[in-house]
Amino acid sequence: MPGWSVAYDGIDPEKERIRETLCTVGNGYFATRGSAPEAVADAVHYPGTYAAGCYNALTDTVAGREVVNESMVNLPDWLATRLRFGDGPWFDAGSAPLTSYRQTLDLRRGVLVRDLAFRDADGRSTRIVQRRFAHMEFEHVGALQTTVLAEDWSGTLTVRSVLDGESANAGVERYRELSGRHLRVERAEVLDGDTALVETETVQSRLRIAQAIRTRVARDGDGRAPEFRPVADGSLVGHDLIVPLEAGRPVTVEKTATLFTGHDRAISEPAEAAMDWLGRLDGFDALLVRHTRAWRHLWQRCRVDLGRDEEAAEALRLHVFHLLQTVSPNTVGLDAGVPARGLHGEAYRGHVFWDELFVLPALTTRLPHVARSLLGYRHRRLPAARWAARDIGARGAMYPWQSGADGAETSQSVHLNPDSGRWLPDATHLQRHVGLAVAYNVWQYYQASGDREFLVERGAEMVLEIARFFGSIACYDHARDRFTLRGVVGPDEFHTRYPGAETPGIDDNAYTNVMTAWLLERAGALLKMLPTARHAELSEALGLTAEEIELWGHVAQRLYVPFHDDGVISQFAGYDKLDELDWAGLRARHGDIRRLDRVLEAEGDDVNRYKASKQADVLMLFYLLSADELHGLMRRLGYPWEPSSIPRTIEYYLARTSHGSTLSTVVHASVLARSHRREALRYFLEVLRSDVADVQGGTTAEGVHLAAMAGSLDVLQRCFAGVETRGDALHLDPFWPAELGHLEFTMNYREHALTVRINGDRVLVDAVPGGHAPIRVRCRGESALLAPGGRVAFPGSAEGALAGQ
Repeated sequence: MPGWSVAYDGIDPEKERIRETLCTVGNGYFATRGSAPEAVADAVHYPGTYAAGCYNALTDTVAGREVVNESMVNLPDWLATRLRFGDGPWFDAGSAPLTSYRQTLDLRRGVLVRDLAFRDADGRSTRIVQRRFAHMEFEHVGALQTTVLAEDWSGTLTVRSVLDGESANAGVERYRELSGRHLRVERAEVLDGDTALVETETVQSRLRIAQAIRTRVARDGDGRAPEFRPVADGSLVGHDLIVPLEAGRPVTVEKTATLFTGHDRAISEPAEAAMDWLGRLDGFDALLVRHTRAWRHLWQRCRVDLGRDEEAAEALRLHVFHLLQTVSPNTVGLDAGVPARGLHGEAYRGHVFWDELFVLPALTTRLPHVARSLLGYRHRRLPAARWAARDIGARGAMYPWQSGADGAETSQSVHLNPDSGRWLPDATHLQRHVGLAVAYNVWQYYQASGDREFLVERGAEMVLEIARFFGSIACYDHARDRFTLRGVVGPDEFHTRYPGAETPGIDDNAYTNVMTAWLLERAGALLKMLPTARHAELSEALGLTAEEIELWGHVAQRLYVPFHDDGVISQFAGYDKLDELDWAGLRARHGDIRRLDRVLEAEGDDVNRYKASKQADVLMLFYLLSADELHGLMRRLGYPWEPSSIPRTIEYYLARTSHGSTLSTVVHASVLARSHRREALRYFLEVLRSDVADVQGGTTAEGVHLAAMAGSLDVLQRCFAGVETRGDALHLDPFWPAELGHLEFTMNYREHALTVRINGDRVLVDAVPGGHAPIRVRCRGESALLAPGGRVAFPGSAEGALAGQ
């Protein structure tokens, strides 16, 4: 269907790994990269299957120090299937004399289709069609269907269908010097006539994983059974199926796989569950019907249509598709967070950063139960965050910059600069602002869902403990009569120390300080919202005193925010004293300078010396907070800051940003939406291209940039459509580019399923019938009550009216 598929023709060895990432099929529980079933890990291909929350740690010696790296584990390959025609070699599409080759990802149904044909040296023509999916309803199930048609010849087909237990993590080149064998094979055997089982265990975390496969053959109108020969070669087990081929009569082979781990609920043990499920599952077509229905239900909740730019609409759907393959209703109940690169590859070792700051807005207003589950992941790691705070002499909870299995800090202590080949100290763990993102998401989830039960029982505890942490690390500066936050790293990431300093960290990152003021105010307001009994419980359990709460209020009003002499917010204290960078000279020498830090280090220079940012830092304030909200915060902090300075601040930092992160274009598209709509649209379209075009030169092969994908939907909704959830009302203030025609999307606000349609400056909001109380909708100063099954319209100006309405 037009606009609902992504297709690749031919084989391009240099781009196959990128395509494999973008053609990943997943369901929120596990995902499998889009590699060919016959492919093995080599310079062209990289098969990979990853289960949410499945981590293991290995130890290496790097640059003279012991380094522990925890990674999301690449599991045994269930997809492994090879074909042989007659007595010939095993088929390999990369070396076969192809007459056609197309791979199509069906976004509507979540199915990857591979359709190819070849003519061998004897002039025989053969066509192969393969379909696969990771089942969206039965989250433990994957399936591959292979149909072979001998068009003008007869002979024998051998299908080798196996589970390959010899897997390792080797998908990121800069990690390959480090250990990657995370699994120990405990059991690998052929069972009855058409099934096989592999059990593995992670070598450090001791997580048991069981995978089983079942392979069956169906001939068109022929009931003859194929010959099954067991294959047992160490940890590679399965069957060779020998099937007679007749010209013009297709043969279909169905491979069904199950995957369970020791983390799963409602099972006795993984191997038994894998076999039980396999024995009860229907065939490929019946499974596909249920899988397609589950995707149809998801798209009903997550639909987005752009009127005139079908290419942009398709890219946006691809982003939503991969978001839902990583975090879906199947994620609910799992102990899994938001891996920065999805379940699509091994970059960042599958770690959880602050990416849910960009991901949860899209989920909260579409799949609030999934957003709640992801916030629960953070709540379960509150003890680890408390211990981390205690280890640095602070109170409350300090969430880590990177985490994996248990919420402990997993940031690397050294990192490799591929441009210079040197291992360098890494201080990005000083990004304390992760806790601010967690607290912000708790509050935004409550505003959109009205879920007081979560806020009272779990959300409040997180917000209060994060507030306590920032309140405890705020230092009073007598000379300024203000509080400061020292030794941190901001979202920019380039600046990890002052030039020439031996100790890492910078002081008074403006984003961190202002959002801390926001957090401390929210914590105070939240305490007043709590029921009396819960307030008393938390106060006693946390040891909250009136004096500490009073201190939070004082800090919230006296945090230091650095400014340039012209009133522009300074990224951090001392930023204005850094050197200006010769951007033109660097671009002339290197071309792509997105990763400016690596480029300068390879030249023997240091990015810490310059006014240069990897991505938005100060501008994150305009992304997260409305102009009115930020103005109020600044006023209460005692600064005469005015929203009129926002465009000047944007232009200042835009000129000094290398966009070394895909998140940079997300934030810039957002903050430019009000003042420079065409520039905002350019950045928005760049976000849509980021993975499809692999704009960072090879990074997409290592996994999608999930926050950018979800962020594109957030930019569309929050910035261009102007959707905000605050003050017990749904706010819309659209700045939608006319060149994109109308915008229509579905969303959820306080249990109401809504459809929002914007054309020009006219807005229509329709609600699905139900038994809910009416909601308040506000748009450009107007206000209306929307009842279930009703519609509200904000007509706007005459030229913006919808044609025919």
